[in-house]
Amino acid sequence: MPRFLIEVPHQGDRTACLRAIQVFLSSGSHFVANADWGCRDGNHRAWIVVDVASKEEARAIVPPIYRSEAKIVALNSFTLQDLEGMVQDHKP
Repeated sequence: MPRFLIEVPHQGDRTACLRAIQVFLSSGSHFVANADWGCRDGNHRAWIVVDVASKEEARAIVPPIYRSEAKIVALNSFTLQDLEGMVQDHKP
C-alpha cells in the first residue's frame, strides 16, 4: 500500500498552536491524534505518516479546517539496485 507524509502548517502564535493541537487531539482519528509537532522548535507544523490508497485518502484524514493547507507527499524507498537502474537510465 502506498505511504504518504502529511504536513499540516499553522500560524506560529500561541493561540494558533493551541487551537491546532486541540483540533487534532479531539478529532477522533488515531492518525491525527498521534501527529508529530515541530512547534517547540519553532517549526509550526504537524506531520503524520500513513499507509493509504491515495493522496485524496491521505488528505481526508486531515481535520477539515486544515485540509486546504495540508501538503501530501508520496513516500518511497530505494535499494542499491534501484539506484543502479537510475544511473543507467540517466547516462548521456
